[in-house]
Amino acid sequence: MANEKIPLTYKGHPLRRKDNIIYYGDMSDSHIIMLQILETKPVGDMNVASKVSIQLQLTAPDLKSRDRVVKRSEKDSLYSAIDIATVWLERALASR
Repeated sequence: MANEKIPLTYKGHPLRRKDNIIYYGDMSDSHIIMLQILETKPVGDMNVASKVSIQLQLTAPDLKSRDRVVKRSEKDSLYSAIDIATVWLERALASR
């Protein structure tokens, strides 16, 4: 049981991180969110995101990457970025 990987989730949707990119949502759904940390600033002994790009994307594999983007924005903290991302994702998944 200690070897089982429990995926990190936020408000019922999975979070996956690769370097400075965080994917929020399930790839089997119609939409996902891509959060890209563009800038960080030191706070104490750790770096904190100070500029985050948000993109609501379609997951259709037949679309080009630039055609997948439905909405985009930039925020000045990871908290405000994930806050707006949650709203966008819930609305997109509810309208399908």
